[in-house]
Amino acid sequence: MKKTPLRTCTACRQMKPKKELLRVVRTTEGTLCIDETGKLNGRGAYLCREANCLQRALKIRAVERALKQPLPPELVTALQEICHADAPA
Repeated sequence: MKKTPLRTCTACRQMKPKKELLRVVRTTEGTLCIDETGKLNGRGAYLCREANCLQRALKIRAVERALKQPLPPELVTALQEICHADAPA
């Protein structure tokens, strides 16, 4: 049986399967992007797909600290759209 990789959410600090989390990456060129595949090269930070986790991460600047770079406003907007789209109706 294959092990499922676990990662820690930067906001709530809970361990969850990697597939359940969003990954934000600072690539080797220094650009920030959302990694849908989970395989991009670079420094990564993981977030739960919940709006309250994203709000907490933005408030305490957890993702910015993990990536050692400020988040651009368009990336924050994209993260908010993903979290609100994944929210249960």
